[in-house]
Amino acid sequence: MRTLSGVIVSDKMDKTRIISVERLKKHVRYEKYYKVTKRLKVHDEKNEYKTGDKVLVRECRPFSKEKRWVIIEKETI
Repeated sequence: MRTLSGVIVSDKMDKTRIISVERLKKHVRYEKYYKVTKRLKVHDEKNEYKTGDKVLVRECRPFSKEKRWVIIEKETI
């Protein structure tokens, strides 16, 4: 299962958080790197994580149409 790191950008839904995952991608022609941001819906069973927390998430079974990730733990900086 894949594991990603991201920052929570929204905690308005019940048991669901939206995280932002950034990665660097290389342009084919110009060979420069640029940031690509992906927003994922993740499951938070106890509603314990808040906006701004840096978290580790892993892939899991589908909880709903768009929610296929679950929070493992809060990352320490």
